[in-house]
Amino acid sequence: MSSLILPPGLILILGGLLLPWVAPRFKSLIAIGFPLLTLMMVWLVTAEDSMTLTFLEYQLDILHLTPEGRVFATVFSMMAGIGALYALKHARTLELSAAFVYAGSAVGVTFCGDLISFFVFWEIMAIGSTLVIWANCYQNDRAYGASMRYLLVHLLGGVILMIGIAFHVANTGSIEFTAMKADNPATILIMIGFLINAGAPPFSAWIADAYPEASASGTVFLSAFTTKTAVFALLMGFPGETILIYVGMYMVFYGIIYALLENDMRRILAYSIVNQVGFMVVAIGIGSELALNGATAHAFAHIIYKGLLLMSAGSVLLMTGKRKCTDLGGLFQTMPVTAINGIIGALAISAVPLTSGFVTKSLETSAAAEAGMPWVWFMLVAASAGVFLHAGIKFPWFVFFQKDSGLRPPDPPWNMRLAMWIMSFLCILIGIVPAIIYGILPYTLDYEPYTADHVVTQLQLLLFAGFAFFALLALMKRTLTISLDLDWFYRKLMFGVVVWIKNHIPQLIAPVMLGLKNFGQRKFDRLFKVHGPQGILARTWPSASMVLWVAVLLAVMMILHYMRPS
Repeated sequence: MSSLILPPGLILILGGLLLPWVAPRFKSLIAIGFPLLTLMMVWLVTAEDSMTLTFLEYQLDILHLTPEGRVFATVFSMMAGIGALYALKHARTLELSAAFVYAGSAVGVTFCGDLISFFVFWEIMAIGSTLVIWANCYQNDRAYGASMRYLLVHLLGGVILMIGIAFHVANTGSIEFTAMKADNPATILIMIGFLINAGAPPFSAWIADAYPEASASGTVFLSAFTTKTAVFALLMGFPGETILIYVGMYMVFYGIIYALLENDMRRILAYSIVNQVGFMVVAIGIGSELALNGATAHAFAHIIYKGLLLMSAGSVLLMTGKRKCTDLGGLFQTMPVTAINGIIGALAISAVPLTSGFVTKSLETSAAAEAGMPWVWFMLVAASAGVFLHAGIKFPWFVFFQKDSGLRPPDPPWNMRLAMWIMSFLCILIGIVPAIIYGILPYTLDYEPYTADHVVTQLQLLLFAGFAFFALLALMKRTLTISLDLDWFYRKLMFGVVVWIKNHIPQLIAPVMLGLKNFGQRKFDRLFKVHGPQGILARTWPSASMVLWVAVLLAVMMILHYMRPS
């Protein structure tokens, strides 16, 4: 290994640990400089570089370069830097520090060549992301509860993953992180651990529950790393696993339905994360080179345009203090920069031609068609229309246009505007020059997104979806609603059952306990009667009587001995 090469993730983690101790004037330097240094190190690492650590009898490989890992590490580093720029003027030091540890551990995951170091970075990521939410407790009373529920879900996923890794290592004797088949309990548990972080059922609700409770910038960080490291893990560990097609398809339509029902603008975008990750999981399940390229490219583009959408929503929240669509509207009049960037993000997530979403998501639908899966292709195309409905139109329409809410907030500070412009530029640049992303994908790609068929089909789909939205606008108008999810069963029903048992168990168990007590007392009294101080077995006997009984027993033994047949 070159003496100048370090695991890139450790640089970001070091930056996060330094932030609380530096003078305020150096805070900006670290916040921008360390992500740039990390990005540079990501591209300085070569396949020949390595760094190993000894743990027990195992060699941990924490500097293992793969093409997929480099793509994910690149966008993670970029997001850490742009997110830090966005957060500079309003984020608490705890949030920014935790975000860097969080981002650094995500980068660390992408360079792990073994399951043990992978698990260590994976769990550090859970701690860092929890602290990002926790940092907003001073301004949001619900943030603490959300952070604890978030932590419990990820600890559950971590325990399942740890058990799976332990079984896998015991079965194979190897800790290498490589492609596996979910055909035994160990690998099935590993896949479940990955899927929990991806937001797969039945634990999809944790994303919409936790992410919107973070600060304006905290949600931007959260959207970038956890679910996408899970996508990376599935891509490296379980490519071509058919069950992932069905899991991903559930996520795709789950995200659309709940986003359409939602009134909170940040919960709309949180449900949209589940929807978008579902596309990637489906592609990983297909497993062809084109599909895996599509999942990788889509993850890269998604981190950017989803970050942009959440920056736009965060700016609205910061400047108005409101997050419900029913309280917003008409903000384009005084927040034109935020509105324009929000619209660009909405166009990108909707895969409008000349945006990053078009040149990346079309890889996945094309892969489904090439793999001979017409139903998968049809469902993904139909879902693309749903994406345009909830994120492409609904979010910008109800927040920036529709009715005039009477609110007249200005655009956010310059650093937040600059971060949004950078993200918008990347969305358009990748859409116009797709070779930027195609050139770094793991497999050689011969694909032309801008064919007449692709462009016309996508435009027809978007125009139909847009017509449907405005034709049904009366039904789309938001009201104050509560959306029940599967988490109701373990957050409400199970909690209610526990409380009921706690309140009623004395009444239910008292007769049983009394019966057991009486039964035990009767048995004890009988034993005491026989074995107690006055019991028959506790009495003393004269020595002469005992000698007599010994003589009788010996006589019986002699008679039995001599009567024995020879």
